[in-house]
Amino acid sequence: MSAPVTAYVGVGANLGFAHDAVRNALADLSDLPATEFIAASSVYSSAPIESSGPDYFNAVAALSTTLTAAELLHLLFAIEKRYGRVRTERNAPRTLDLDLLLYGQEIIRTDELVVPHPRMAERAFVLAPLLELAPEVEIPGRGAASELLAACAQQVVRRLDP
Repeated sequence: MSAPVTAYVGVGANLGFAHDAVRNALADLSDLPATEFIAASSVYSSAPIESSGPDYFNAVAALSTTLTAAELLHLLFAIEKRYGRVRTERNAPRTLDLDLLLYGQEIIRTDELVVPHPRMAERAFVLAPLLELAPEVEIPGRGAASELLAACAQQVVRRLDP
């Protein structure tokens, strides 16, 4: 068995009962095999970026896992499917979106998976909840998340619940 890796998962939704979907999906992450749920951020609200539709609800979960990044990704897809997620176009409104943001300090580039998540460094709705969990976190190849969040100051995110 391999050593546990700390992984961060972005959780978002803006269709249906989106706030409930985010809270319930966070709970679902605690049931993943070979994985310990460490913590969840508050839920945040933000307007869609490069998209339309209602505001999004977002959070980030910290996990300790011995799953590979690919195994974790497949389990995240299975959770999304249970919530009715249909992948149509990029940035489309969704019932649930689970993104593998960070997997330790690894940089992964495959046809199926890119880690760190390719747009996380430009998204306040990802960086704000991530920094709530890990104030000193560094994004491999990009730098300190706190500095990246400062560069996204024009993006309004509202913390909804502690």
